[in-house]
Amino acid sequence: MEDSSCSRKRPWFLTFVGLLAMAALIAMPFLAGKPDGAKMPDWFRFVGHFHPVLLHLPIGVFLLIVCQELGAMFFRRGKTRDANLFPMFFGAASAIVAVVAGFLLFHGHGDDYSGNELAERHLWGGLIFAVAAVFTFIVKAWTVSTAGNPAWYRLLLFGSVGVMSFASHDGASLTHGSDYLTKYAPDPIRRILGLEPKQKPEEESALPADPVVYVDVVAPILERRCVSCHKPGKAKGKLRLDTFEMMVKGGTEGPAIEAGSSADSILVEYIELPEDDEFHMPPEGKPDIEENELAVLKWWIDSGADPVKKLSELAGADGVRDAIASLGNLKPAAAEEAKSTATAHSGPDDELKRVVSGLASEFPGAVGFESQESPLVTFTAMSLRGNLDDNGFAKISPLIPHLVSIDLSATKVTDRSVASLAPAKNLRMLRLAETGITDAAIETLAKLPALESVNFYGTAITDDGVMKLTAMPNLKRLYLWQTKVSPETIEKLKQELPACEIVTGT
Repeated sequence: MEDSSCSRKRPWFLTFVGLLAMAALIAMPFLAGKPDGAKMPDWFRFVGHFHPVLLHLPIGVFLLIVCQELGAMFFRRGKTRDANLFPMFFGAASAIVAVVAGFLLFHGHGDDYSGNELAERHLWGGLIFAVAAVFTFIVKAWTVSTAGNPAWYRLLLFGSVGVMSFASHDGASLTHGSDYLTKYAPDPIRRILGLEPKQKPEEESALPADPVVYVDVVAPILERRCVSCHKPGKAKGKLRLDTFEMMVKGGTEGPAIEAGSSADSILVEYIELPEDDEFHMPPEGKPDIEENELAVLKWWIDSGADPVKKLSELAGADGVRDAIASLGNLKPAAAEEAKSTATAHSGPDDELKRVVSGLASEFPGAVGFESQESPLVTFTAMSLRGNLDDNGFAKISPLIPHLVSIDLSATKVTDRSVASLAPAKNLRMLRLAETGITDAAIETLAKLPALESVNFYGTAITDDGVMKLTAMPNLKRLYLWQTKVSPETIEKLKQELPACEIVTGT
C-alpha cells in the first residue's frame, strides 16, 4: 500500500520549477540584447571564463545516462524500472550552469563574438540543449511517477544528446578552428569527406629558389603562430590572418599591418609585448614566434608588405637572408639576391638613448625605437590600459618630438594629453580608441603634418569635430566605429578626403 501511495505522487513542483527554468533560458538572449563587453561587469566575465570547465559536466553525465538506458534496453529488457531521478536532475542542472556561463562568456567578449555565426550557433545550440535537458528531466519524473512507458523519455534523452553533440562540435570548432576534427584525418577518410589529400612533409617544408615572399615565407609563419586564433569561425578581435586580404582589412583595432612600417603594425606590437602581458601574442600555452620568424615578418612589412613580389624583387635588411634560409630549403644563390640595399639612417644620439632607457624602465614594454638605426620612437600603452592617465602620459613629454606612433587605446587619457602632442611633427599613427577624448582633441591633431592614421573607435567624437580633419590631406586611414559621427557626415568626409580609408565597422 505504501509503494502504491508513493507512485501516485505527482511531480508538480519539479514541473513548475523546470518550466520556469526553461522560460528563463529562452528569454535570456532576448532580454540581454546585443553583446557589449564594455558594459559587462567583471564578475560576470569572471564566471563566464569557467564555461570551458563547466561544459564537461553535462557531457559526461548525459553520456553516462545514455549508457545506463542502453543497458536497460538491451540487457534488463524492462524487468525493472529506474526510479532514481538524481542523475537526470544533475545532468539538467549542470547543463543550465554551463550554458549560463557560456552566455556570460559570449556577452563578456562582445567584440570577439558579435556577428560570428559559429559563436552564435554554438550559443543557441547550448541553449536548446539546456532547455531539452530540463524538459527530458520533467518527462523522466512523470514517467517514474506514473510507472509509464519510458519510450518518450528515452527518445527525448537521445535527441538531447544529439543536440549536445552538435553544440559541442561548434564549441570545439570555435576554440580550435573548423578543421579541428579533420586536420589529421588519414587520406581515405579525407576522400570520403571530400577534402584535399594531406601534403607530405617534404612538400610542406620545401622552399623555392626564388620564393614569393608572402605565399612561401610569411603565410607559413602566420599559419604556424597566428592563424589558429584568427581564422574563419574563430577570429579573436574580429581579425583574420588566414588570407592577405583579411589581414589588411583587419579587426576591431584596425588592419593587422601597416605597409611600410612594422613599428605601426598592430600584429608586430602584440607579438613584441612582454610574454607575461595578457595581450601578448601568441597567447600563453601556444608556441611563441621565433626571432628569425619575427625578423622576416618585420622586414616584409617594412619592405611594403607586397603579396606577390618574389624575394629577388625586394631589398632585404641585414640578417634577413639567414633568417629566411633557416625557415626552409632556400638556396644560397637566392639568398644572395636578397642582400640588403637599405638606406642608412642616422641613429639616435646618446641623450635620446638615455631618455628612452629611463622611460622604458618606468613603462616596461611601452617605449622603444622604431628600429635600431632610427631616432624615431614608438609608444604603446597596451600593457598599461586603465593604469595610464594624463599625469602618467606627461612623463614622456621629452619624447614627443621623436614619436612616430602612439597607442593610447583604453587608457584614461583625455584631451589634455592630446594637446601635449602639438610638437609631434613626426607622428604618423595615433590610436585613441575607447578613451575620454572629445572634439577638442581634434584641434591639435589637425595641425600634425605627418599624421596618416587615427583611431577614434568608441569615443565621443561628433560631426562638428571630425569635419576639422578635412584639413589633413595626408590622412590615409580613419576609424570612426561606434562614435557619435553620423552616416551623413561620414559621406561628406569621404568626398573631402577621397584618399582616406574611413572604417565604420559596417
